[in-house]
Amino acid sequence: MDYAFLIGVIAFLVGLGVGFLIKKYNVEKELEEARKEAEKIIRDAEKEAKAKQKEYLIQAKDEIFQQKRELEKEAKEKENNLKKQEIRLHEKEERLEAKQEKLARKEAELVEMEKNLSKLEHELLKRKDEVDALIQEQYRKLEEISGLTKEEAKERLLQEIESSTKHEAARMVRQIEAEAKEIADRKAQEILATAIQKYAGEYVIDNTVTVVELPNEEMKGRIIGREGRNIRAFEAATGVDLIIDDTPETVVLSAFNPLRREKAKIVLERLITDGRIHPARIEDVVQKVDREMEVRLREIGEQATFDVGVHGIHPELVRLLGHLYYRTSFTQNVLSHSLEVAFLCGIMAAELKLDVKMAKRAGLLHDIGKAVDHEIEGPHALIGAELAKKYGESDEVVHAIAAHHEDIQPETVLAVLVQAADSLSGARPGARKELLEHYVKRLEELENVALSFEGVTKAYAIQAGRELRVMVDCETVDENETYLLCKEIAKKIEEQLTYPGQIKVTCIREKRAVEYAR
Repeated sequence: MDYAFLIGVIAFLVGLGVGFLIKKYNVEKELEEARKEAEKIIRDAEKEAKAKQKEYLIQAKDEIFQQKRELEKEAKEKENNLKKQEIRLHEKEERLEAKQEKLARKEAELVEMEKNLSKLEHELLKRKDEVDALIQEQYRKLEEISGLTKEEAKERLLQEIESSTKHEAARMVRQIEAEAKEIADRKAQEILATAIQKYAGEYVIDNTVTVVELPNEEMKGRIIGREGRNIRAFEAATGVDLIIDDTPETVVLSAFNPLRREKAKIVLERLITDGRIHPARIEDVVQKVDREMEVRLREIGEQATFDVGVHGIHPELVRLLGHLYYRTSFTQNVLSHSLEVAFLCGIMAAELKLDVKMAKRAGLLHDIGKAVDHEIEGPHALIGAELAKKYGESDEVVHAIAAHHEDIQPETVLAVLVQAADSLSGARPGARKELLEHYVKRLEELENVALSFEGVTKAYAIQAGRELRVMVDCETVDENETYLLCKEIAKKIEEQLTYPGQIKVTCIREKRAVEYAR
């Protein structure tokens, strides 16, 4: 068994060696073939490299030749450009030389001119001194002849120029204003005449007392009450004086507030009708009448807006319009006056092609401040403007209300319309009534304004203060100064006095020659 194993091992080893030799032979054969293939590839590569090298050399030579031609061409162009530049520089040098020569000539001429100017300047200074001396000599001679110094003569000359210029300006102003006034007056008269013709209102003069008739004389005692307690309670509750005198079956209610008088009248009439008159009953009736009057005021305001045709007014302003029914201005009912102003504004606005509704609205509300001016300090126009602004009225209406007495300067046509309608309503005959002492005082103030001007000798207020006649001294005031004086007097009246409507100022200058035949 050992021999068989050994033989097997030997056979395995022999086989392994033979296999190794065969594999080695194959490998060497493959290596030889690979070496031959590699040599072939190398030879082919060398041939290809040589061919490429020749090709690249040919291309390089072509590029070098092309670049050489381009460089030669560029060099030739640069050479040509340099030649051209050289030619231009040469031409410039020639021109510069010519300019230099010309400048040298001019410089020489300027030096010569400067010498001549110096001589002329010296001569002029010399002549100026001579002229100044001659002028001073002439001044001295003129002062000796006229008896005036230079400053005095200058001042007199300026005064004469100022006087003549002032007279000429006054003449031109008078002519221009006369022409403009003639046209404006004609148009304004047409509009105002149309407005007056289209509206005619009644006037009712309100007093500060109200008369209440009694059914019999015994009622006076019941109104007075025991020890006067009823009359005291009545006056305390209403704020109105109750006057009981010897007039049969009549008592008088006196108060400057028409609304209070109206309330007191209604209270007294109800107490008389009821027959029960005592302090507690008086207070109950007064409270009830107060509530009824609030409703009544609103109804009056609504009726006023309906009559004018204006809608959308705030309820508080409507209520205040009702208050105006019980307010007076120079004994003219304020609500009636406001309605009239509204109608006049509407008519004039229609003539001028303006917003009629806006004009009526401004006219109706222009005196709304008088409903509360006894409670708030300030001019009623500005108070009314604040109320209108507070309750949503437009800026145009607010401005027209504020400016209708020129508490502020009117800036719109609507404001001027309200001014004109307000003056027209107040100035119509019978519209307003003044106390005698107020009337006389206003006339005196009017005359004193005119007499305060230099050159005025006499002044007369005529036509119930609607016109002022002014007599001027013809020796101190010439014709043109008379015209300016008239304007200054009118301006001062506007600034210092308050009056309804307008005042015509007429200045009269006359020269009288008096001689006596003996």
